[in-house]
Amino acid sequence: MKTNVLKIAVIDNDDKLGGIYNQYFQGNEQYELHGVYSSVHSLLSNFGRSHPDIIICEALLNGISGIDGLEYFYRKNKDLKVLMMSQENDFKIIKEAFKKGASGYLIKPITKDRLFNALDALGQHGIALELDVAKKIIDSFQTRSFDVFSKKENEIIELLTQGFTYKMIADKLFVTPSAVNFHIQNIYVKLNVNSKSEALRKLKEMEMQQLNAA
Repeated sequence: MKTNVLKIAVIDNDDKLGGIYNQYFQGNEQYELHGVYSSVHSLLSNFGRSHPDIIICEALLNGISGIDGLEYFYRKNKDLKVLMMSQENDFKIIKEAFKKGASGYLIKPITKDRLFNALDALGQHGIALELDVAKKIIDSFQTRSFDVFSKKENEIIELLTQGFTYKMIADKLFVTPSAVNFHIQNIYVKLNVNSKSEALRKLKEMEMQQLNAA
């Protein structure tokens, strides 16, 4: 085997996909599949024989989840890359995976082209982010949303914090200025404030609390 061939281990709890992964990697000169496992524990038990460079791992597994498995993988080899995958395009799961050290995240089902594009991205950039996942992450930071407010109130808050006037907000949302004023008065009541400056200060404090809790 050529020294520059990267060794791949896959953890997927869907037994039907083992043959698919073998087909994907068959004859590939850059990556060699060293095993398909059904659990984190089964890979760890065989780690000494496979010594993978890259692990492609299901995020949500019975027993030790793929996300919790990251800690165990890096104890074995701090330099390996772990590409997480899941059918769940859920920001909380994606965030948790990256917080614990994942190098990339793929949404299943995964085609051969998408898989190898991600593996190539790991080699070139050290991280693999598909467009849908990247958009999910960006949207989570760009959109202010507070549970205490209604959807319309959150839309108005977003524009208010960007410096829009009442009339500009009304034009943007296709409502009357009086409707905007009605919603803003409700926002003031929920914030327990009496002015725009107080509201903006309180909203900034709430936003910082959300970021610190993320």
